[in-house]
Amino acid sequence: MRQVRRLPIWRGSMAFSEATLYNWKTKFGGMDVSEAKRLRQLEDENAKLKKLLAEQMLDAAALRELLSKKW
Repeated sequence: MRQVRRLPIWRGSMAFSEATLYNWKTKFGGMDVSEAKRLRQLEDENAKLKKLLAEQMLDAAALRELLSKKW
């Protein structure tokens, strides 16, 4: 297991690795707080829509299979 260097404690008890900080900077680098919040809302909405789509596709596949059977 490799050693993870921790940054000094930041904002209370939060400590995180340099890799985490790098990932945050690449994702949220030039954004304002409002833009970051909007991005989070869009990501949440996208996840919900993907879940709905998957459920609809599953329902459609089940109906196709049911209808394809010969009675």
